[in-house]
Amino acid sequence: MSQQRKAVSLISGGLDSLLATRLILDQGIHVEGINFFTGFCVEGHTHAIRNKDKNKPKRNNALWVAEQLGIKLHIIDIIEEYKDIVLNPKHGYGANLNPCLDCKGFMVRKAREWMEARSFDFIITGEVVGQRPKSQRRDTMPVIAKESGANDRLLRPLCAKSLPETLPEKEGWVDRGKLKDFSGRNRKPQMALAAELGLTDYAQPAGGCCFLTDESYSHKLADLWAARGQRDYDLDDIMLLKVGRHIRPRPNFKLIVGRDNGENNFLKGYRNRFIHMHASSHTGPLVLLDGTPDSDDIQLAAELTARFGKGKEAEQVTVTIHDKSGNEKQLSVNPFKAELIPGNWYV
Repeated sequence: MSQQRKAVSLISGGLDSLLATRLILDQGIHVEGINFFTGFCVEGHTHAIRNKDKNKPKRNNALWVAEQLGIKLHIIDIIEEYKDIVLNPKHGYGANLNPCLDCKGFMVRKAREWMEARSFDFIITGEVVGQRPKSQRRDTMPVIAKESGANDRLLRPLCAKSLPETLPEKEGWVDRGKLKDFSGRNRKPQMALAAELGLTDYAQPAGGCCFLTDESYSHKLADLWAARGQRDYDLDDIMLLKVGRHIRPRPNFKLIVGRDNGENNFLKGYRNRFIHMHASSHTGPLVLLDGTPDSDDIQLAAELTARFGKGKEAEQVTVTIHDKSGNEKQLSVNPFKAELIPGNWYV
């Protein structure tokens, strides 16, 4: 009997990795999935928090894809290792703070290490030639294969026919004729293939599934680095940048303002780390204050807190302020004193 070959598939939770894995499974290959957790994933976090997203699926799409395919999924925390990729990308950033080429090479390298440790034979990704301007170009795909050390054990089933043959194809482990030659950003071929395979429910992330591709998020991260005077972050920083309005009235502090009850409830978990405040005379958001404010800054922060609540038209609003030690005080403020200028205030 011939030996059953084994592949590890990078599962993002999107349609491409779902289809790429299915094409290889249908050829009798044993496939297990791997999902690397960087902390910057879009999937699930904001959908689970914001009221406006309450009708969106509350699921980890990578786990959901693995369930649909009937394969084992390994979720691996790479937050600390991944920092150097975000802070010092060899190939630079994309349009925002997305180190896409370095990121893909890093993840394929980690998958190669996982593959070799478990005696698997090759790696699958859902990449498509021309789909991403930084990492999925015909000239950058070989860079990923080479720098990751995967070389010709890296198979991209959705565009394999338009790329040189890989080891799994040369050795006859997979039938190249059953692979695809998709290219470009048009996702109609993938959607048609999904329909052909009977796959009707799948995630369709616009612009990728990483917050670092998002212009607003990248601005907030760059602002955080500038304010602290160093390029660093931890998981709490990553999560807080996903939630609320971030407003920097003065260089030495910023406010994180909850936009609905879901975000207010999430921000409550961080109250012990920050000075925080809310309007006690009117309904309004929970506000975290990040930085080193003086008494004038606290006054301004209280006025802004009042401005974002139901008391924004009132002459006076009572704002309750808690410091990091749990001490509490109240200020009566005029919300009209804090004039908001979006271009200057919003991070």
